[in-house]
Amino acid sequence: MASNRELVRVIRDYAELLTLEEGSPQAFRVRAYQRAADALGELVEPAAEMSLAELQKLDGVGKATAEKILEYVATGSIAKLDALRKKYPAPFVELTRIPGLGPKTVVMLRDRLNVNSVEDLEAALAAEQIRELPGMGAKSEEKIARAIARLGLHGKDRRTPIIKVLPVANEVIAALRAVAGVKRVEYAGSLRRFADTIGDIDVLVAATKGEPVMAAFTALPVVAEVVAGGDTKTTALTSDGLQIDVRVVAPAEFGAALLYFTGSKAHNIELRQLAISRGWTLNEYALADAETGETVAARTENAIYKALGMAYIAPEMREGVGEVAAAAARRLPKLVEVGDIRGDLHVHSSWSGDGRSSLDDMVAAAAERGLEYIAITEHAEDLAINGLSREQVRQEAVEVARLRDEYPRLTILHGSELNVGPDGGLDYDDDFLMEFDWCVASVHSHFDSPQAEQTDRVLRAIAHPAVHAIGHLTGRRIGMRPGIEIDVDAVFDAAAEYGTALEINSHLDRLDVPADLLRRARDRDDLLFTISTDSHHVNEYANIQWGVSNARRGWVPAEYVVNAWPRARFLRWLGR
Repeated sequence: MASNRELVRVIRDYAELLTLEEGSPQAFRVRAYQRAADALGELVEPAAEMSLAELQKLDGVGKATAEKILEYVATGSIAKLDALRKKYPAPFVELTRIPGLGPKTVVMLRDRLNVNSVEDLEAALAAEQIRELPGMGAKSEEKIARAIARLGLHGKDRRTPIIKVLPVANEVIAALRAVAGVKRVEYAGSLRRFADTIGDIDVLVAATKGEPVMAAFTALPVVAEVVAGGDTKTTALTSDGLQIDVRVVAPAEFGAALLYFTGSKAHNIELRQLAISRGWTLNEYALADAETGETVAARTENAIYKALGMAYIAPEMREGVGEVAAAAARRLPKLVEVGDIRGDLHVHSSWSGDGRSSLDDMVAAAAERGLEYIAITEHAEDLAINGLSREQVRQEAVEVARLRDEYPRLTILHGSELNVGPDGGLDYDDDFLMEFDWCVASVHSHFDSPQAEQTDRVLRAIAHPAVHAIGHLTGRRIGMRPGIEIDVDAVFDAAAEYGTALEINSHLDRLDVPADLLRRARDRDDLLFTISTDSHHVNEYANIQWGVSNARRGWVPAEYVVNAWPRARFLRWLGR
């Protein structure tokens, strides 16, 4: 039976391809299927067990969508989706990830220049053909070429944004865990290290027999083509061209295999060198004595690290950037964990134009999760359509006061997500801004300005007395929009000087501040962070796990995360 997770993936795929067919991401049918995917993602009961009438009662699910859901449940496919995949193959769809290339433009590129892939596009750029198309020019070519480079779309080693990879990996793992005889299933590789883009999915299975595992894997709807099959390893591709490698190992060797297939090349080389220095070998089967072959450790990763005289290294840190030496010297930071988080300081409700849960529901969900404090941060007035006017802010303040009475054990801050203008200006006047309990300021526009201008605008926001945190610092959307270019060290210095926290945004398509920038701050003791969900629906509170994973990848200790502090300490800092 198709899971809700699987149905969400399929309907989102349909919406993405329909964008090309309709010529706009704002087309009515596209938006309808996007809303339907949101509804399925928020559903508790299995959608596959619902009737046509029951599905149509879901918010955003019309008759046409409900029929497609039932078609998929019954047959494992949707005829119209299959036709769209044939019409718009994965290499062509990849073009839409490039900023400035909307659905109509990429179709024009295909029709006029036979551009069907990024490679074709680069060839057209080199020949200066794009500037001759309607609405394009030499500057357009420059921007497109720069975006290709910054998004990493050129070259053979293509990588897929984690937001697209993780649902597929979880779908595979859920199916394989149900196979008889399977003891354990985990994804490894760069996905387990929580890289923001993934080359391919590595799945490890602990089982005594490989045949039933591979039979279950190759029968999955997500598998479009089996490239190579076997009892211990099978490689397959999804309809989007994403590669999945499933390996079956003996349960006694699972720890060694998981260690080997998780670590980066640099990390694994350092571990092998340590093993050699002790007269041992280390591979995907075991840490063993080089002369006798006797196993030293293999069943768990922790046992291997311990035998090598090291502290356990969290998977997110295994990049070969100093973690091995730090673990050997017992100097690894105490990384933040999900259980450390006591508050959420970036929360939207339906008061914001893009919020999908009511204020009452957002507060109730926060209380149910056991949070000690939250900040309601609706969009501010300069964000067209979604922002609140001054009058609306005051109206919501009344509702917040009511909810404070209803939830006396939850501290509710009435705040705002402000827009950092191109000159660093903020929404509202200064007197009005100072009425908020908490303000997070974010860049939402003018992403192409030069580095000096981008840095100056962020520095101005950091210095404003009403601003407590800078939201999603670079403004990137992973695989879709490069972040703004800033002088990171200048931003860090200013944040430390003014005591302004930097938000680590938990949305999978943001994960912003990026982990590589977080690592640049690992030797500093004067920077503070928040890990916030930027929730627009009650289900998005769960995204905190992704923000925490990104913070761990960036070596962020719990002591520097302000919303990991007990309420009293946080409020003292807030009122400093």
